[in-house]
Amino acid sequence: MTTSAPFISKEDVAALRDYVMGPGSQNQAESTVLLHVTHSNLQARFFEIRLDLHMTVEAVKVKLSFHCGTNPSAMLLQLLDEGGSVVATLYEDSRKLGFYSPHSGYTLHVIDTDPTSASAGGWLEDTSLVQKYMMSDDEYNKRENTYRRWKEGKLKDDPSWTLEKEMAMKRGVPYNPPAPKISDPDHLKAEAEAISVGQRCSVDPGDRRGEVMFVGQVEGLPLGYWVGIKYDEPLGKNDGTVKGKKYFEAPPGYGAFVRPDKVQVGDFPPVDEFGSDLGSEDEI
Repeated sequence: MTTSAPFISKEDVAALRDYVMGPGSQNQAESTVLLHVTHSNLQARFFEIRLDLHMTVEAVKVKLSFHCGTNPSAMLLQLLDEGGSVVATLYEDSRKLGFYSPHSGYTLHVIDTDPTSASAGGWLEDTSLVQKYMMSDDEYNKRENTYRRWKEGKLKDDPSWTLEKEMAMKRGVPYNPPAPKISDPDHLKAEAEAISVGQRCSVDPGDRRGEVMFVGQVEGLPLGYWVGIKYDEPLGKNDGTVKGKKYFEAPPGYGAFVRPDKVQVGDFPPVDEFGSDLGSEDEI
């Protein structure tokens, strides 16, 4: 007994399914259109939907209600062309969608006529309108295992405790507390008075050499005195400018402002990277 070949193979079925469900509009049924949807209570054009032209307006409203939340009985639909002009208002629920001759790319605009709608007044888009849960300090203080209780316990054990110190301890690295905020406008004034513009200098750390170009206070930097340096090499962070104000001339990347206690002035010639410390008897 012979077995006849199947009328259509599995491969053909798969190919047919991919063709019918493919993204190209040529694969879709001629009786369907792809429409944008907008809503009177929402700012965004929020989705596209494919609808059959044989659907009634009532059926279209029911389908849209699952997407936008507006009750079908509270919907008034308008059909807009690509330019946003009203082509038709879909008043009659019993009419077929095709009666209004929509084209793919047109827009169905949903007008929500319900003043108590959940989307009215921007409630679905503006989160600032939603009442947030607020807890009083007294209620919060009654709770156990809160961050506030944990922090109080840490400070009781170590008055100098900070969250940064705790994180450093957990990472197993040394904790370097931040420098105290400077409130004295004459901070390091004495050190600055020992430095003059035009002197050669070495800046710590790293023996970075250059020329002193400015000594004084700098608007936009922390209080106290600063020294403007033009480095011999591009080791700086600016060109002598701070927040748009020019304090000295330097090529980009050669200028820097440092505290006077980091500057040592004296005989610091430019470093000759190609120089040699070898004696004459070692030269060849």
